[in-house]
Amino acid sequence: MPTAAHLVASVALALLAFVVSGQIMPLMPESTDFGYFTHVNVGLALVAGWKVMGRRAGRGFVPGINNGLTGMAVLVIWALIIQGAVEMFRLAKRNIYDGPFEALAAIFTIALEYFFVMAVPTVLVTLVVGGTLVGLVTEFASKRWK
Repeated sequence: MPTAAHLVASVALALLAFVVSGQIMPLMPESTDFGYFTHVNVGLALVAGWKVMGRRAGRGFVPGINNGLTGMAVLVIWALIIQGAVEMFRLAKRNIYDGPFEALAAIFTIALEYFFVMAVPTVLVTLVVGGTLVGLVTEFASKRWK
């Protein structure tokens, strides 16, 4: 059932995804074609905010913070896997892989490489602080608009 907490969680997490996507772009090589990078991350954030965070809102202050950090972690994992899959398909069109299982394994290898690219203090601090704020705003919306 749609609630204000679902909407606020989705929009707030999407805003966090937009900001973090902008922070990650300069960390990648100059030749990187980002295409729909930001759009995909914002879309994933909308879904994660609605499905993961919206359902868990309204349980209190500390659970609200935990909810925000959980939503942020789910978003990062989903984004790494999706972006890894996109890169794998791009490489697969060049016949880089010998078989389908090698290509599937490459998704996680690429996702791990992307994680190491984004694992810099500015991005990690933004994710943790932003996730906490998203959780608190979602909790406030849940209490305010029942």
